Amino acid sequence: MDDKILTQILDIAFQKKVSDIHFEVDNPPFFRARGQFLRSKLPKLSPGDTEFITRQILAHNGKSLGEDLKEFDTSFSLPSGARFRVSIFRQKGCFGIVMRLIPPHIGTFDELNLPPVLGEIVQAPNGLILVTGPTGNGKSTTLASMVRFINENFSYNLITIEDPIEFLFPSQKSCIIQREVGNDTDSFNSALRAALRMDPDVILVGEMRDRETIDACIKAAETGHLVFSSLHTQGAVSTINRIIGHFPPEGQEIIRHRLADILVATVSLRLIKDKTGESILPVVEVMRTTTTIQACIRDGRLDEIEKHIENGRSQYQMQTLDQHLLQLCRQDLITVEAAKRITPSTDFERQLIFTSE
Repeated sequence: MDDKILTQILDIAFQKKVSDIHFEVDNPPFFRARGQFLRSKLPKLSPGDTEFITRQILAHNGKSLGEDLKEFDTSFSLPSGARFRVSIFRQKGCFGIVMRLIPPHIGTFDELNLPPVLGEIVQAPNGLILVTGPTGNGKSTTLASMVRFINENFSYNLITIEDPIEFLFPSQKSCIIQREVGNDTDSFNSALRAALRMDPDVILVGEMRDRETIDACIKAAETGHLVFSSLHTQGAVSTINRIIGHFPPEGQEIIRHRLADILVATVSLRLIKDKTGESILPVVEVMRTTTTIQACIRDGRLDEIEKHIENGRSQYQMQTLDQHLLQLCRQDLITVEAAKRITPSTDFERQLIFTSE
């Protein structure tokens, strides 16, 4: 492995629109394309190969390899314009690297097949908007699309706090400040405290990883700012439970009340192959915090929320995961088999037959 070969591999991945590249010892590079995990025909990698790649990535970020490095998240870019989010880790004493391609173009809601109601949600004057879903299901891309909408339509001071910085935003109508944890700030929490002194209108926190960051995001929303963030949860109810669960039992009632007051919406994503197998579509649950849902959060009646989402489709443009899957099936965009792999429902086919749009 040398610099030329590494650049060639990454440039080809960029041109072929591969989503992820894996470099691991005793295996050739693996690629993920259109959801499929593919073994390349390149030679197997040695410990020296993956250490070389690690050193190149660290040097790109002004860092050197230390003996204490166990895992490290960062970004990497090529002269061609290709940018990657990088996860470096050790396995069995050797380095492994997973590189996720950051698309060069930030899509609009329409281009990404996201619900148009997101354009209304991001216009909230303040509060907390959460984008959730499993790893690799479009959270960062959706957040970037939201920032694009704001940047094109509103004159705001927008601060992002990311680990690492992924999409690059040129300031348009809005002034955008992007800070990277590790390089520009020590932590999400310290950057959030500093952001409140930087005259923000909108703050984007890449991920709410711990109680301190969650509490800081809630405080920022309570003080009149619009805050965006993400969580690795699979729906509105699990998102609310996850946030509340970060706090001790004696403080959970207070957190329910605070969250009910500032939560604007949750947008939960899963990706699914279309019927051709050539494209990926988002399946999106949208919950907007109506007064009824606020009451459910305050009272701890979270098991009622999904039914309120379902019933709020026509008036509030909310939708459950199943409602969107049913819509995609009726539009003949996805197969029932693909939908059944995602839905938690045990009677999806029955819903498809007996329910209408």
